[in-house]
Amino acid sequence: MSSTTVNITAADVNKLRTQTGAGMMDCKKALTEAEGDFEKAVDILRKKGQKVAANRGDREAKEGYVIAKLSDDKKFGAIISLNCETDFVAINADFTSFANKISDIAMANKPENIDALNALTIDGRSIAENITDYVGKIGEKIELGKYEFVAAECVTVYNHPGNRVATIVGFNKTADEQVMRDVAMQAAAMAPVALDKDQVDASILEREIEIGKEQARAEGKPEEMLEKIALGKLNKFYKENTLLNQDFIKDNKKTVAQYMNDSEKGLTSTGFKRVALG
Repeated sequence: MSSTTVNITAADVNKLRTQTGAGMMDCKKALTEAEGDFEKAVDILRKKGQKVAANRGDREAKEGYVIAKLSDDKKFGAIISLNCETDFVAINADFTSFANKISDIAMANKPENIDALNALTIDGRSIAENITDYVGKIGEKIELGKYEFVAAECVTVYNHPGNRVATIVGFNKTADEQVMRDVAMQAAAMAPVALDKDQVDASILEREIEIGKEQARAEGKPEEMLEKIALGKLNKFYKENTLLNQDFIKDNKKTVAQYMNDSEKGLTSTGFKRVALG
């Protein structure tokens, strides 16, 4: 029985390339392997993407694109970071468009966590599957690095130029746009670890106390005093690392909490999220 050789035309290759975004030679090889069957060729390319994703799993994806968006009613904001290995990919228009598409889906669906976001679909396939496809397309590790959101009576977002860091801040009531932006920019610039003292993670406090004790020990302080000295140093830590207690960057005679209250009596932040690359 004689076998039939399928003629793969340049038009076929271009059609598959347009459909999948994969490279020309990859498309030609996939079509040849699939004997001209487009659906099989797409599956072959997807499998290639999965293989590339597995092979690059140990690579670090520290570059990427961070974007925060705000709902029309200003009561919900979300940040996503789509991570990659190189800044060459990070600034590519196709990559940033993909990140924005994921962000729009997050805004429309308000998923509870990153796993729920990964399960949402683009063109009938999950975001996670689309990311795997994209890995096959560019041959670089791609991952949805972060997804954070804030819901509050009033919310603002700030995207720092270059899309490497973004913040969302929630407020207890509607406030002046510039005031809210100032607080969001503060969170971006000063990288607080928590909103207020009582919200600092216990593991962070334990580490700070141990550092304080070691510093006091190195200074020759008596062992029975180390704990007390370390706890005393926490006040400085809170002032430097909690948003409400930080010195306001535009007027360091005020804390951020005082700046908000001075701007509008009773105004305060109810929560924030900050996402940065690296």
